[in-house]
Amino acid sequence: MRQTFDETTTPAFGREHAPLIRAAMAAQGLDGFVIPHEDEHQNEYLPAANDRLAWATGFTGSAGAAVLLKDKAAIFVDGRYALQVRDQVDTDLFEVRDLVEGGVPAYLQSEARAGWTIGYDPKLHSPEALERLKSAAAKAGAALKPVTPNPLDAAWGAARPAQPQAPVSPHPTQYAGEDSAAKRERVGKSLAEMGADAALITSPASAAWLFNIRGGDVIRSPLPLSQAILNADGSARLFLDPAKVTPDLPAWLGNGVTLETTEALPGALGDLAGQKVLVDPGTSSAWFFEALEKAGAKVVRAADPTALPRACKNAVEVEGARQAHIRDGAALVRFLRWVATDATETLPDETEVVRKLEGFRDATGALKDLSFDTIAGAASNGAIVHYRPTERLTKRLQRGSLLLVDSGAQYLDGTTDVTRTVAIGTPSQEMRERFTLVLRGHLALARIRFPAGTTGSALDVLARAPLWARGLDFDHGTGHGVGSYLGVHEGPQRISKLPNSVALRPGMIVSNEPGYYKEGGYGIRIENLQVVTQPAEIAGGERPMLGFETLTLAPLDRALIVTEMLTAEEHAQIDAYHARVLATVGPQVEPDVRAWLEKASAPL
Repeated sequence: MRQTFDETTTPAFGREHAPLIRAAMAAQGLDGFVIPHEDEHQNEYLPAANDRLAWATGFTGSAGAAVLLKDKAAIFVDGRYALQVRDQVDTDLFEVRDLVEGGVPAYLQSEARAGWTIGYDPKLHSPEALERLKSAAAKAGAALKPVTPNPLDAAWGAARPAQPQAPVSPHPTQYAGEDSAAKRERVGKSLAEMGADAALITSPASAAWLFNIRGGDVIRSPLPLSQAILNADGSARLFLDPAKVTPDLPAWLGNGVTLETTEALPGALGDLAGQKVLVDPGTSSAWFFEALEKAGAKVVRAADPTALPRACKNAVEVEGARQAHIRDGAALVRFLRWVATDATETLPDETEVVRKLEGFRDATGALKDLSFDTIAGAASNGAIVHYRPTERLTKRLQRGSLLLVDSGAQYLDGTTDVTRTVAIGTPSQEMRERFTLVLRGHLALARIRFPAGTTGSALDVLARAPLWARGLDFDHGTGHGVGSYLGVHEGPQRISKLPNSVALRPGMIVSNEPGYYKEGGYGIRIENLQVVTQPAEIAGGERPMLGFETLTLAPLDRALIVTEMLTAEEHAQIDAYHARVLATVGPQVEPDVRAWLEKASAPL
């Protein structure tokens, strides 16, 4: 499902739609209603029919929430969207609050009144989030009430877009590397070892991986909206809208999978009475837990059993990722040459930069979609982490400034995510020094060797140490997992300050993306994807060590590197990386582009 850059909402949304929602609230006897960003599938990216927060407020970011009370309202976003929310939302109607610090629970505790009834849709909240909301409301003397249908959907009515019905297609074993029957048997065995009879799979990404299927219901991720019940013996029931079922799908799924309609799911949950059913509270809404408990099932709260196997890519998926990054690298090199030549002369705006990069990827003939909306931050906009250019906010490139471009693509054989920061004209010495500090942290994380059992949290300091030594830091994670023609953000592994108990394992793909952001000035981020390698001996060592293989292939801006700040090891590491980029991507591009790449990849 390809979607190009577009501007779809305005602050008028809140002014038009809030009164409609309040009228529906009043009809249901509600004094307020909580509007999460998440949908019934707890997706990061949403189909238009499920983007309730955008319809109610105008805000289109990938994380947020709102509370509509009968006499006031608030919208909650994190620091990534501080600028975007004020551009898209009527701040006379919605007070802007921090999603992380206090968030919705703190707002309910302070603004709800004793005796009030606050509505919520149990299909849109995880159990943990719901408990926090209930506790906060109780402290205010208010009560939370489940409502079906919820007042927002009632107000949306006939104007609401239809649920997506993109065809569900097989994801061939030449890309998946393992057939669905083998996956189901393997995961089913893990359920039996845990003493569970079945698992309820509510994450579309998990279903896509488990059954080797892909779809187009969600932008930026090739997901079919679906749920499944996986039994310990490897048999399964897959619930899909019949309109999505293509003629070859039943045969692809095989005899071990029963294909059923989404309307059959509630009844299927009733069939699990007396069974031990594993459900992940992090990916499943409260409604599923309530339905299972009502049916008499014994709910086992545990991590999605497909998450770890999905994260550990097999040899076919790893090779697919390599090939996807070679293809993507060629598009990136063409783009970086354009920035260094034409764009530096004409100084286009950020939206033109976004379109140009997508054009180079589209020209590969293999692009299925972007893996997320491209981030292109010129000058001070680059200091806004995960800034998204809009027609009203866009800046033009400026000489003597930096351009930060974070982008990615979806290909059948892999998902990419890369950030490059480039100088437009001549950068300042401060820009060069801070870029080099970020680069040194990036290099340290790329070359580290580590023993089995090491988590990403244990490695995070490597990317930050050069910045810390100068009293600097960045306020986002250093690395996230990435899927194989699936979501660009995938767990359970991560590299961050936050504690994480999941050890890095061979085949896991993670990003390596330290940064530095000077508010009002410029932003710097360097991001490559890298895959965890098999443990190998080190000469003279006593234990085999895992490491990383860098997948991303795109040159770094040599004009931003202060070579005097590098160690001999770092110097050699950069030269070796650039030599690999030239040798691998050079043959994929036109002679004039290769000539530019030769200079961009020359030894320091």
